[in-house]
Amino acid sequence: MIVGSSAAALIGMQFVVMTLIANSGRRPPLATLSAFGTPTMVHVGGALTVSAIMSAPWRSLATAATAPLLCGGITTYSPLRHWRIGEGNRVGIVGLGGLGHLGAKLARAFGADDAVVSSDPDAMRKHAGSFDFILDTVSGEHDIDAYLNLLRRDGNLTLVGAPAKPLAVSSFGLIGGRKSLSGSNIGGIAETQEMLDFCGARNIAADVEIIPIQRVNEAFERLLRSDVKYRFVIDIASLRSEVAPER
Repeated sequence: MIVGSSAAALIGMQFVVMTLIANSGRRPPLATLSAFGTPTMVHVGGALTVSAIMSAPWRSLATAATAPLLCGGITTYSPLRHWRIGEGNRVGIVGLGGLGHLGAKLARAFGADDAVVSSDPDAMRKHAGSFDFILDTVSGEHDIDAYLNLLRRDGNLTLVGAPAKPLAVSSFGLIGGRKSLSGSNIGGIAETQEMLDFCGARNIAADVEIIPIQRVNEAFERLLRSDVKYRFVIDIASLRSEVAPER
């Protein structure tokens, strides 16, 4: 099985595309479309061959729901592991989307006592000073100070969302309580393998909607309306009718 991804950076969108090479043992080039709709040939040697690096727990998960773990899964797993989230910790998740829903599942699987998910600072104000860790998945403009106020002493807020404009941060929001603000991007191969093993053993996968490539424009418009729970997965088998076979 070959798994790849293509992101449209302007809106923080990512489609995870999948295909299955059925028991052939061959390594043909994979015909696919780039983010801009141009037919592109991607040779398997340059992609991630899941069967070559992933261990047994992978097989316990549904393929379509597992593919987004290679994006949203590792993006949220890495900071939770880095900050040693576990029993006794209270975790806040800002934003319930492709990243946020996986962050909530993983935080609970790590043993966090509570994982509160919200994009509304007013709704979370009642939790002021109560979180050990907050994972901020929002890529739009938002008031970061409102969430820093929710941290306990020595608490950390980690950004995994990527707002286009710089966020204004009050120094007093950090000084008071010795709080910290950090960022995290993704993980390496070893940590990705660890994440997949962790999720496979606990049956953690993304909530997805599978679509054919012919509906990609519709999916794009729905993303702009936040009308997806929580990841689109493109069935690459539907691409065969769009791309002429290689001669």
